[in-house]
Amino acid sequence: MDKLIADFWFDPSCPYTWITSRWMLEVAKVRPVEVRWNLMSLSVLNEGRDDDPEGDPEGYLWVPVRICAAVRRRYGGQALGRFYTALWTAGRDGDWLGDLHTALAAAGLPVELAEAGMSAEYDDEVRASHAEGIGLIGDHVGTPVIAVTGAGAERVVFFGPVISRIPTGEEAGRLWDGTLLVAGVRGFHELKGLPHEEPRLG
Repeated sequence: MDKLIADFWFDPSCPYTWITSRWMLEVAKVRPVEVRWNLMSLSVLNEGRDDDPEGDPEGYLWVPVRICAAVRRRYGGQALGRFYTALWTAGRDGDWLGDLHTALAAAGLPVELAEAGMSAEYDDEVRASHAEGIGLIGDHVGTPVIAVTGAGAERVVFFGPVISRIPTGEEAGRLWDGTLLVAGVRGFHELKGLPHEEPRLG
């Protein structure tokens, strides 16, 4: 079977997106899927809104996504994937991102890249990547956005799935199969499950 390409747009600060990203890595173990990492930004998505759904008046959510953009520009998509993993696993204390310097070091990257978080140098790249992902589906969704191509089929684009724990093995594969099946139906718009649980980040 031909390999599918799953372009995964993520804001690195979102815990539910982190869980979906780990599911995608599980999917890649049991289905012929290659994951490619792309950036989006909740800060960009929510610009101009009267409310602040992320509770981020100081703009801190810009910091990790700018560092991610610096990593991708200088070291490529695989390095971005390593850094994203390290953000949520290396030196993390509590239920949010770990120390940025620790994460960069754990990903084999220069810790000086953390300085990009306080600079607007990479904002155009963040915005361009965000616009590419949102342009495929619309700004009525959040993070993540996944676009699947390959095997001669029409591109399938969807938001989510939003899950509170990481499916593994064949369970991950079945969720993948079902998501592609549902999202690939022309005219499909939305499917919801039970109310959100707290994310299990282990």
